[in-house]
Amino acid sequence: MSNPLLDFSGLPRFAEIEDEHITPAIDLLLRENRAVVEKVRGDDHPPTWQNFVQPMVDASERLSRTWGQVSHLNAVMNSPRLREIYNENLPIITQFYAELSQDLLLFEKFKQLCGSREFDQLTPTRKRIIENELRDFRLGGAELPSEKKQRFLQIQEELSSLSSMFNDNLLDATNAFSLFIEDAETVAGIPADVLQTAKELAAADSKAGWKFTLHMPSYLPVLQYAENRDFRGKMYRAYATRASELDNQAGADRDNMPLINKILALRLEAAQMLGYENFAEVSLATKMATSPQQVLDFLGKLAVKAKPYAERDLQALRQFAAEKLDLPELEAWDLAYVSEKLREERYAFSDQEIKQYFPEDKVLAGMFKVVEKLYGIRIVSTAASSNIQCWHPDVKFFDIHDANGQLIGQFYLDLYARPTKRGGAWMADAITRRRIENQQTGVQAIQIPVAYLTCNFSAPVTINQQTRPALFTHNEVIVLFHEFGHGLHHLLTQVEDLGVSGINGVEWDAVELPSQFMENFCWEWDVLTGMTQHIDTGESLSRDLFDKMLRAKNFQSGLQMLRQIEFALFDMHVHFDFKPNGGKTVLQLLNDIRRDVAVIIPPDFNRFPNSFAHIFAGGYAAGYYSYKWAEVLSADAYSMFEETATDGVVNAATGLHFLEEILAVGGSRSALESFIAFRGREPELDALLRHNGMETA
Repeated sequence: MSNPLLDFSGLPRFAEIEDEHITPAIDLLLRENRAVVEKVRGDDHPPTWQNFVQPMVDASERLSRTWGQVSHLNAVMNSPRLREIYNENLPIITQFYAELSQDLLLFEKFKQLCGSREFDQLTPTRKRIIENELRDFRLGGAELPSEKKQRFLQIQEELSSLSSMFNDNLLDATNAFSLFIEDAETVAGIPADVLQTAKELAAADSKAGWKFTLHMPSYLPVLQYAENRDFRGKMYRAYATRASELDNQAGADRDNMPLINKILALRLEAAQMLGYENFAEVSLATKMATSPQQVLDFLGKLAVKAKPYAERDLQALRQFAAEKLDLPELEAWDLAYVSEKLREERYAFSDQEIKQYFPEDKVLAGMFKVVEKLYGIRIVSTAASSNIQCWHPDVKFFDIHDANGQLIGQFYLDLYARPTKRGGAWMADAITRRRIENQQTGVQAIQIPVAYLTCNFSAPVTINQQTRPALFTHNEVIVLFHEFGHGLHHLLTQVEDLGVSGINGVEWDAVELPSQFMENFCWEWDVLTGMTQHIDTGESLSRDLFDKMLRAKNFQSGLQMLRQIEFALFDMHVHFDFKPNGGKTVLQLLNDIRRDVAVIIPPDFNRFPNSFAHIFAGGYAAGYYSYKWAEVLSADAYSMFEETATDGVVNAATGLHFLEEILAVGGSRSALESFIAFRGREPELDALLRHNGMETA
């Protein structure tokens, strides 16, 4: 066990992992996996779950757990050497899985198993795993003629490398920019805690004044609060041109547009090799939605509902800017600033005022209290020890116990932004629940699931020699609840087979259901009153201030929904009816979509696609619509909590029902079956529109 990446006896040994451990571990595990594959390929006995499926599951899980640790470190503790090693191993890993998915003999054995008497005796969960495997073999090119398989493999390797380069360029471009300000008038309006962090950053670089970056805890407050319009404009331009040909910090070698064009061309080529007309059809083969046109119709219907509200939102902004702020023409870098001023006037509170009520410890305790009541669990903070090693001192670790005190899950929580960490927020699985058997003793046990929960919030700051805890905006609280919803989906599963345990095997356009469902609790008085404490006065959020927040809940909901629809339409069209390297560019396609549906048109220099990592470097290609699709499911599911509320919506009986029919079953059945089992009917759009303040008539 000298190599910590090869120890599967417990939690990852992050404190001991060195860059030099990675390649030897991956090499050994790949050899192990190839040996297992060769053994089951050469077995003349009829394939069964035990002699065919299980050995490959066991070997593959070890490889995925090790690579998962490496990938996680690359995302949260990025360094030049780690990145180099990661990118060296990525194509090797990709090639192995791509070759596996093309193995015709394995495919035939799965088909043989599916048609056997043994299959009839399997649990529904294992039947679904085998059916998913057959589908994935087809999507992986197993049925391609031998002369085309090599090209298909080459495409998969190149796509994985291009996606990694996309993320690297974006992180580097974000880190490369900084703006030092020494004039106090220039930073007027920016909150004190943000300025304190900026001052500390400047001091760390031996500079006077304040240092501002494109990381969200620095960038967003400038756009929201800085009174200096030129300052906002400089920050906006830098952010909007990251990793593009207009990025003065990055240079041509970090321009993501050539990567985008290659990615789209390769995805189309691979899709057509499989017999599909476009990549969108490949993407939807594993989702609830059945065709690109169905998705476009869904988004179009939402756009029709949202656009009048968005136009009303924009008109209110323009009128307020002209009459109250002497801004007759709104620029893109004015929108967040004017919106914040309008909200303050209309609802008599600001984001910054609300932020003072959400210190980290109270927020976490309040969030845990909600899920403890809903699902009958208990969450306990666990101090770092030799058995619990974290990758950074700021990372926290928690255990989840059931009502009987039994350990059922664990998770790491990494909340604060830092230069070595990619932007955004996400949940990833470290270990997945399954039943395992000791080969020597025959004793069976349940493997405890473990999750990584990652955000990019502001860290605690020291003001006047007094350290203040991290304070979260209400929007950041919503983000935290969202990611915790993903975590609970992974951690509270009761499925004992890896392939559909937790979020595994869940259709991608339904995987956001538990996360978006959790967001709703951030708007409940009974929840917020127990998770707020003013940083200075110690008082809980007042009912008066909460009512103001509630009245402002759907402030600019039309603009926000239309923005998401714009992104989803771009994603679907660019993978459906757009011709890479044709007569139209990616930017021209986006501009066409904006002319059709948007009410706010960004400036010409905006290079949004160059930072759209969700679809060019993540799992959302031809799937970004999933956020809105799953929001229909989540809003409708939450409406059942509203209907059954007697003493507040945190209803244990309905929570247990949600746990049993949604969270616990993972991907062991279709998402639609799970939703109907919970709700008693198919999903309806009305709850989503109502929650966004839009008439449903």
